[in-house]
This record gives sequence, structure tokens and C-alpha cells, in this order.
Amino acid sequence: MPVKVSVIVPVYNPGIYIEDCISSLQRQSLPPDEYEVIFVDDGSTDGTPARLDALAAEDPRMKVIHQENSGWSGKPRNVGIEASRGEFVMFVDNDDYLGDEALERMYDYGVAHGADVIVGKMAGKGRGVPVELFRRNHPRATVENAPLIDSLTPHKMIRRAFLDRIGLRFPEGRRRLEDHVFIAEAYLRAENVSVLSDYVCYYHLRRDDGSNAGFERFDPVGYFRNLREALDVVERYTEPGPVRDRLFRRWLRVEMVERLRARRFLKLPDDYRRELFTEIHEVVVERFGPGVAAGLQPTQQVVAALTAADRYDDVVAFAQWEAGVAPRATPLDVEWRDGSISIGFTAEYVSAGEPMVFPADAEASPLTDAPKDVTEAVRWVASETAARFGQATADLLLRERSSAAQYFQPVEFTRETVPAGDGEEVRLVLRAAATVDPTALPAGGVWDALVRVKLGGWTKECRLGPAPREDRPAPGAGVVGDRTALPYWTQPHGNLSLEFGTRGKRLGLGAVRRTDVTVSGSRFQVPLPLHVPGETEVRLRLVSASRFFDAPGVLSPAPGGTGSVLAADLPADDLADGVWRVALCPAPGGEQPRFTGLPFALRAVDGEVRVVEVPRPGVALRLARRARRVLGTARRTVLSRIRTGGK
Repeated sequence: MPVKVSVIVPVYNPGIYIEDCISSLQRQSLPPDEYEVIFVDDGSTDGTPARLDALAAEDPRMKVIHQENSGWSGKPRNVGIEASRGEFVMFVDNDDYLGDEALERMYDYGVAHGADVIVGKMAGKGRGVPVELFRRNHPRATVENAPLIDSLTPHKMIRRAFLDRIGLRFPEGRRRLEDHVFIAEAYLRAENVSVLSDYVCYYHLRRDDGSNAGFERFDPVGYFRNLREALDVVERYTEPGPVRDRLFRRWLRVEMVERLRARRFLKLPDDYRRELFTEIHEVVVERFGPGVAAGLQPTQQVVAALTAADRYDDVVAFAQWEAGVAPRATPLDVEWRDGSISIGFTAEYVSAGEPMVFPADAEASPLTDAPKDVTEAVRWVASETAARFGQATADLLLRERSSAAQYFQPVEFTRETVPAGDGEEVRLVLRAAATVDPTALPAGGVWDALVRVKLGGWTKECRLGPAPREDRPAPGAGVVGDRTALPYWTQPHGNLSLEFGTRGKRLGLGAVRRTDVTVSGSRFQVPLPLHVPGETEVRLRLVSASRFFDAPGVLSPAPGGTGSVLAADLPADDLADGVWRVALCPAPGGEQPRFTGLPFALRAVDGEVRVVEVPRPGVALRLARRARRVLGTARRTVLSRIRTGGK
């Protein structure tokens, strides 16, 4: 079979962090003869070269190229391209890993849409990744109709023939932003770019030791010299105008303005802050026209204007004010509705812990010059934010705790201006209702609810919570499709999380009372605190002292809409005389059916069944356990005396 994908992994002293990468590459769902992995060892000095050689000896998919250290990732990637045999190449860093179906899904999606570049959904574990780009699939994306420019890391799948046709390779040598130069040109010259957003393909990790190359403090002079090369690519392949300004805005926003804002800027040493500011000032004045900064959000415009005016002290003061600004999301209600979880919440921004207020009669006005001082800057931001309130949005994301995979949930919201003080100021509040379908998310795991608030110049995320303790909603677990789901409040913070695959005590079945169980002949019913959208088939397990058997049951919505009713017919032939413990498997169709004991038992006598307490270990059982302990102690004593010669 021809090779569909060549995975290229530049390697330099990854230590144990390469193991997850290797494992994920070996688990790929793409048939083994349809992909290859090329590790390019860039002069590693740890045990990695021997590890890779042993790997290649035992796995024919794995190939290793050793070379002298080149200083950065550009040359190893280029060497990998030249050695590749695949229709596409996929770039993976040695301390990241892929989703198990990443290669297969990205390849099929790219071929289906004739893409030269395929961008797979990313999850960031300890580091940022694009969010808006992966809101939905983009089968035919461009820099004009999708926020492609938000993703400039090299972790893409790219058609090899396309790279050869345009002669595109990574800049080499010890330098920064080689991926920006490469990916920007790929975007601008590709026949088509496809963005796959419904499956997490790439997991971008921050090492526990913080030694990722991208987290090392950089030399501002060299960094912004390399950044200019990326800007050169944009100038080479675009015409002056709105598109070029929009692309330039990405570098102004992400690589410059955002580095000069709030805590990120303030935590740097003063001498390094000044050097960073000086280099950014030079690029802003040298390369960007007025149309670039004009498209930024209000707070970003202020930082850009103060930077262009070379006012370092005011940039620091503005950062100190912004450091106290944060979103707050307050839950209102959480309840089950027809198999989905309905979540109501409000969201607004706070400053120094108090709700922010804005002028009630604000009107938009362009920022034509840098504000004369920080007070004026804050006043303009407040007015502009209120005037733009019609553009504010609130989103609910669920983020899986272990993998950091995240998905947008459907949300409807309204914008409310709430009078504050004497009425000349208002609070800007977003009131939202989100709907979570448990069957639309990957099975299993704990998912934290986060609210993403766009307002004025801020786009920030926060946990949904805490809910007011006195009336905190607690809807309990539900059974939907082939899985269980439990909305719950974390301790001690009271933030909302969702657990899928809930079992055991967390299902809340221990609250069932024996007196609630009714038995009529061989049929019994009991109300349970489990939500179901309709009749749901479940499985019961009945266990006696000598045997067990399984029986089908049905959960039906309880009258009044709270909880459900479990009903089952017990086969009389199987129910021999004796006491039978009862356990429930609420999702028998799941990957790992699990049973949870119910807090009652059934006693069968001459074909009649009645409900009894769960039997506790009797006196005879306790005596037997005590006898085993005594005999065990005696045996150990005898063996000890034999080993010591009877002493």
C-alpha cells in the first residue's frame, strides 16, 4: 500500500516526555502500512538516540535519522520532509501527542475536500491553543473567511506535492518563529485549507519541568527580527488593504500588544520589560499603518497607541489597572430537561473584585491619538465598551480535565444593562442559557464548565461558579443513551463540573428507602433519583449466597418530572428461596457495564417475594473470620520458630 502520511518528529533531549508521543503514534487507527513515522534526532545528548534505535528495530513503521545539532527545529523538519514517502506530511513535536484517530480523520477529511493543508483541532495542556478557529468545521477555509491566522504552529498535515511545487521549507538555524514563516506562506499559497474541529487531533503540552523551547525567555532583538520575516511573507503574497491589515493585526495583537498587558507584562523584570517594549515600539512604528491597530479591541488599541507613542511608563500603569479586570460567571439553575442538562448563568466583568460600571449614555468614538494619561485611557475604554455592548458574547465550554479537550456548547443569551449608583452608570450583564447533550461528548471523564466572555477589549475565561450555597441547584445523575452523567459542584470552590460514566455512590442510589419499594407477585418497582428522557432499558443483577443471575428492567420518568421509576419482572424459576441482593447497571450498552448495589434486598420464600434490609454479616460469619485470623497468626508463629531453629 502507498504511504498516506509521513509523521515527522524533530527530537532533541525529550527524556521521558517522548514516551506519550511514541505511544500515540503506535495507537493510530490508520492501518500500519499506510503511515510512517520519521524521528529526526538533532544531536540529542540524553538516552533518546538509543531509545529511538531500539524502537525502529522492533516497529517497521518507525524510522530514525541522526544528525549533528542544528540549533532549532527547522532543519530536522526539512530533513524529515526529504526522507518522507507519504502523500501528506504531519509535523509533531517530541513532547506532544496525537489523538488515536488523528491521522486517519485528518487524511480522509483533507482528501475529501482537496486540501493542501489540514488543521486538526488542538487541546492545550498547560499552554494556549486557538479556540475560535475550532468552533466548527471549515472544509474550505481561507485567511479571509476563517481565523486561520490564529494557528501558526507547525502541527498541521500538509500535502507533500504542494510543498515541492512551491518549494516551501522551514527556515533553518538557531532562530525563532520559523513556523510562522512556513505556515503563513502555506496558508496564502494553498489551493485549499481544511479545518477539522469535531475531534481533538493534537494535544499540545507544557512539560512539568517547563523546559519546552517555546517557554524559554527569548532575546527581543532576535525574536522581532525573525517576526519581521513573517510579515515579509504576508507582504509578498497579499495586496495592501483590509486583508493584509487583518493578517498583520494577528502579530500586533498576539506577539506585541498581548505581551505588554496586565500580569503577563508586570511579572517580567523591569530591565527585560523595557527591552521588550523598545523592540515592539520599533516594529509598530516601522511596519504597521493606522488600519492595523484600528481593528483591535479597545484595550488593545490603547496599548498599541501608547506603544507607538513610546510611553513606557503609561503602558506599565495601564497594565496595572488591567491586572484587576476579570470575568465572573454565576450559575442560576442547573436541571435536566429531556435528556439534556440545561444550565442558566449570568456573566460580567469585575475590577478589583467589584462589578465594573460603564457610562449609561456612551457613544463610540475612534481613538485618533494616544490618550494623554491612563485616566483618560480607562475612561475611553469604558465608554467604548458600553457603546459596543451589542457585540458582547458569552459561551459555555466543557473542558475534559485530564486531556484538556474542550467543546463549545449551544448557548442563547441576552444583554442587559443594569443601573448602578445614581443611574449615570450601568453594569453590562450577559444572561445565558446553555444546553449540554451528554451523548454529543466523548464518553467518560470529568468535564469542567468554563464561561468565555467577550466584552469590549477582553476575551477571558473563568469557571462557572460558585453557585450561591443556600440555594445551590443539585439535579442529580441522569441516564442518557449508553452513559450516565452527573452535574455536581466541586469542593470547596463550588464550581460546576460534569462527570460522565458516573457509578457507585455518586449515582445517589443510597438515598432509596426500603419502604419505597413495592412488590406485586414477581414484579417490583422503586423510585430512583436518576433522570431519564423516556423509557430506558437497564439491567439488574440479583445475587444470593450461592448464585446470581441478570434480569432486564426499565427506567421510566417519574410522575411530576423528578427522578425515575425502576420496574422489573423477576423470573420466578430463577428466584430460589433465600435472600437476594439487588444491583443496577443503568447503562448496560456502555463500554464497561458496571453494577451499583441498591440499599435493599429481596427475600424469596415458596414463590413469594418481599423486601428486606440488606443482610449484614451474621455471627457465624464473624466467628469464621476471627478463626481465620487466629489460624493465620499461629501459622506465622510456627514458621518463624522453624526459621530461627526453635528459639
